[in-house]
Amino acid sequence: MTTAWHNQDEEAKLWAEERWSRIVDKVGRTSKRIGASFPYASVNGQYNDEPVDWWTNGFWPGLLWLIYRETGDERLRAIADEVETKMDEPLQAFEPLHHDVGFMWSLSSVAQYKLTGNEKSKLRALTVASHLTGRFNLKGGFIRAWNPPERIGWAIIDCMMNLGLLYWASEATDDPRFRHVAMAHADMTLRDILRPDGSTNHIVCFDPETGERIESRGGQGYAPDSAWSRGTAWALYGMAISARYTQEERYILAAKRTAHFFLANVPDNGLPPYDFRAPWEEGMGMDASASICAADGMLELSLLLPEAEAKLYRNAAYRLLRRVDETCGAWDDPKEEGLLRFSTANFPRRTHVNVPIIYADFFFAEAVCKLRGKTDIFW
Repeated sequence: MTTAWHNQDEEAKLWAEERWSRIVDKVGRTSKRIGASFPYASVNGQYNDEPVDWWTNGFWPGLLWLIYRETGDERLRAIADEVETKMDEPLQAFEPLHHDVGFMWSLSSVAQYKLTGNEKSKLRALTVASHLTGRFNLKGGFIRAWNPPERIGWAIIDCMMNLGLLYWASEATDDPRFRHVAMAHADMTLRDILRPDGSTNHIVCFDPETGERIESRGGQGYAPDSAWSRGTAWALYGMAISARYTQEERYILAAKRTAHFFLANVPDNGLPPYDFRAPWEEGMGMDASASICAADGMLELSLLLPEAEAKLYRNAAYRLLRRVDETCGAWDDPKEEGLLRFSTANFPRRTHVNVPIIYADFFFAEAVCKLRGKTDIFW
């Protein structure tokens, strides 16, 4: 058994090196057109350009920083820096920021600070960490999602991926308050969002005055009691991030539970439907990004476990990444800027269905880096 695991690790590293070369080559080419814009979804082979405050705007600079970390490519560094500078606009606007500042500034400002020591980037990241902390509802123990007044008591599974910004802020300032808020939200997720079988709600609504749980909502999933596949991936990776910073066993166990649910439900080709419990329909939205993020989270989880157990998750992640790559890879299509096809942003709203999406590209590149032994993360 030890020999088999060793061979699997060696095979994974060889595969990852080949994929990494392709990532660096393709992003090097596509970055010449995309430049310092805000790509989100591929439309007719080209990434669109979203508004400056869009929640996914950290993934493009994050991808560039991953490559810069390995190659020292100053052109990519300059693009990432320009994107980050443009993102100052919503920081200075009158309108309040939303909850997804971790997605945006962990992969831009925290990444730059970790790699270059840029103090201005550190200040940006601490500013948005303070904003995210200010969204915390003490009675319910949750970070509020979105800004409309009718959603004042809403919490969502996605926010688990924003908590890394708060953990980092506590370390950067030697102030535990940020960590306390992050752990309170993670504990609320364990109590009110993550189910015993490892699936998750997308949205949970609380009374904002009393903190009492009122109901769950389907959101981007099929129904309140269904299983949005990317939500499962957010839970898995988010719990692994909380476990990495805190070493708390309850977060490790939660990440394992969601990993087992995901692996038990993902199809053999690695490409899950947008919701594991949705009935099949014509034009069903599939979501490669869910599998890629879940595999990335399993690799993160493996770093926290004894080696024999870690290898089980590492090998499962590798096999999942390979299947998704074989099913969805767009490496040889010169007319497609995305790295992988068949992700879906929001199927209930029929938004960007079965197309390349920038966060799938980022998580794939980050997971490949981990298989290559580069385990430092920007979250």
